[in-house]
Amino acid sequence: MASRSRAVICLLRNNLRYHDNEVFQWAHRNSDFVVPIYCFDPRHYKGTWHFSFPKTGPHKLKFLLESIADLRDVLKQKGSGLIIRQGKPEAIIPELIKSLQSEVEVTGLVYENEATKEELDVEEALRVLCSVPIKTFWASSLYHKDDIPFKASQVPNVYSDFRKQVENRSQVRPLVQMPDKLKPLPPGVEEGELPTYPSFGIGDPVSDDRTAFPFSGGETTGLGRLDFYLWGSDKVATYKETRNGLIGEDYSTKFSPWLAHGCISPRQIYWEVKRYEKERTSNQSTYWVIFELLWRDYFKFVALKFGDKLFYRSGVRGLDIPWKKDMHLFEAWKTGKTGVPFVDANMREMAATGFMSNRGRQNVASFLVKDLGLDWLLGAEWFEHLLTDHDVCSNYGNWQYSAGVGNDPRQDRKFNMVKQGLDYDAEGDYIRRWVPELQGIKGGNVHVPWTLSPNVLARADVKLGETYPQPIVIAPEWSRHVKKPGSASRGGGGRGGGARGGGPPAKQRGIDFYFKGGKTF
Repeated sequence: MASRSRAVICLLRNNLRYHDNEVFQWAHRNSDFVVPIYCFDPRHYKGTWHFSFPKTGPHKLKFLLESIADLRDVLKQKGSGLIIRQGKPEAIIPELIKSLQSEVEVTGLVYENEATKEELDVEEALRVLCSVPIKTFWASSLYHKDDIPFKASQVPNVYSDFRKQVENRSQVRPLVQMPDKLKPLPPGVEEGELPTYPSFGIGDPVSDDRTAFPFSGGETTGLGRLDFYLWGSDKVATYKETRNGLIGEDYSTKFSPWLAHGCISPRQIYWEVKRYEKERTSNQSTYWVIFELLWRDYFKFVALKFGDKLFYRSGVRGLDIPWKKDMHLFEAWKTGKTGVPFVDANMREMAATGFMSNRGRQNVASFLVKDLGLDWLLGAEWFEHLLTDHDVCSNYGNWQYSAGVGNDPRQDRKFNMVKQGLDYDAEGDYIRRWVPELQGIKGGNVHVPWTLSPNVLARADVKLGETYPQPIVIAPEWSRHVKKPGSASRGGGGRGGGARGGGPPAKQRGIDFYFKGGKTF
């Protein structure tokens, strides 16, 4: 009796790429048919844990839909395809196995492991409900979790300790070599249609030409961005000097959205940077890109260590802080109407585009928790809703850091909104870009409109409390950076420079790859 053809199902989640993908490689080597599937899990479009903000907003959904459409195109070019379904994976996959069994023998289900509870719950349900062997891979971090010099339960609580040990004692694995052609889908499989925005109750996102992230989702555009940032422009060689920028496409890598959705692998970036260092130049900037990838790793492993504590109000430190839940203050923050221009500009950029710079993320987070005293989970869950590059481990890890309940010994750090604005937007160009009500205020004065005389405001056509809000809070330290009558300059700094008069700027937190951690990159 002839043996039946074998099929392996590949469940895709946050690994929406063909290159460097062990899931596809293993399935190809162990089957006659490969069955890639993506499930639009309804839980991803419901409310966040504490405040019920929609988990997936329009910008993230746009990038996701583009990424899945691109992956389907790539897989078709490789001789395969992509099944798309709407529903919970633990419900869809057993039904798919049953439907395939009449034609082929389903010999396995393979997927990439995740680090946080909701995703781990899905994995456990699949183990219980699926009637076929399951194979898993860890591939979302730069360093494999089995290659770092400690168990998850022993991950250091300070990033510098983690980084030094990993850099000295671990190696990044080589890229997975992928076949030129992938085994095809079984005959007769219905692939399904890509859903539309209305099916999620979301309107089509409106584009904004002011965005610093005018890119579409997908592996193709992600690899294109990597090629441009290194080989096409040499921007990587000046990354450390420009990464605190606020305007434009190229002040930072912008890799974070592709990393968050797995359209590009951290190992791909690492080995491409290493090739660039060998063939062109190696300097602090090229290292700093890898340094940021390691920050991203750190938050993945922190999530493995602490589990659900990543989402607890008391954080991984277990601190009981009496946070406020004043929704009027939160509404002003989230809509960019606090009356503090540097905060408002950043929040409006995120609302309009789904992206915000690393510098902006650190500042608006500090303002929410330190200046307003609001619950950090309000900010973390709002970021989860809006950010195109939302990465759950980096986002919640960074917000805990900002709130002083996470992995960092300097829990009392607070950013000075006026000083930061003057240091990184000295002439106010970024403010006027996103807060057009203040267009008439020239130079750095735009950071502190409440300090300006009635005549200056009148000439700028600004009426505080009418055309632009009075500040909802004024921190005492801001006055140190306000221009005194008769002084020659405001005492800020040049664009993109370090903080002056108050110590060095805070370290990046894997943010360019996300704040999301974002840290963003």
